[in-house]
Amino acid sequence: MQYLKKKKIMSFFSIIIPTYNSEKTLQKCLESVFSQSYNDFEVLIMDGVSTDGTLEIAKLFKDSRMKIFSEKDEGIYDAMNKGIDKSKGEWLYFLGSDDELYSNDVLAKVFSIVRKTRRKIIYGNAKILGDAGWAKDGDIYDGVFNLQKILKKNICHQTVFYNTSVFQKLEKYNTDYKVCADWDFNLKCFAKYKFLFMDRIVVKFQGGNASFSKRDDIFGKDKVQNVLKYFKWHLYKREFIPYLKCQIYSTRKSISQIIVKTYTVFKNQYE
Repeated sequence: MQYLKKKKIMSFFSIIIPTYNSEKTLQKCLESVFSQSYNDFEVLIMDGVSTDGTLEIAKLFKDSRMKIFSEKDEGIYDAMNKGIDKSKGEWLYFLGSDDELYSNDVLAKVFSIVRKTRRKIIYGNAKILGDAGWAKDGDIYDGVFNLQKILKKNICHQTVFYNTSVFQKLEKYNTDYKVCADWDFNLKCFAKYKFLFMDRIVVKFQGGNASFSKRDDIFGKDKVQNVLKYFKWHLYKREFIPYLKCQIYSTRKSISQIIVKTYTVFKNQYE
């Protein structure tokens, strides 16, 4: 297990942007960041050795707050993990290279909320541009998440701000999951932290991307066991009944079989 070591905090926000052949969208993405009214942030471009003009576009923004790293990676979540390791911010935020912050006061608003709460994870809404499969063009996705809701679908990752201490206590993104590592991580966080919802649009999210139609079979296979592992005895709370019923229906197993599996997972953890 790899956890983030404590580091010297240099900025309030670390904005981590994974890129690979992103020349068509990166300029607008960066413009939305550098136009923010709140300016205590760093930007980490985590590039997977692009072969187009991505790096040249990034270098047009001659701003000392931006650092550019270009090296081979194992995909977007590996790039995000590398960004976490290099970050020096108190709060971490991950922005897609084809997405844009919704307005120039997003960071200012988050900063004002952070200063009034002890919560370590804050999230808002996304405006979807193009059909994403799980949302349609023009949708505002997706309000407050409770336990039942996050078990069925993920919070849009580009709306979430994490205190760096979260990554010091939990493992980073599981790079075995090529599409749903952020959902897996948010489930893990939901079991440990109380999230704070801000009723505000954070990002313009490009949903019309072919990658969102891909399946993550490894995550699908592991999801039930991961949920059992992350939530432990909380599974016996009333909120989990719909989820357990869904698993019984989808796997054709009885409640006793599900409970036995739950117990086995817990037992193996403590042996």
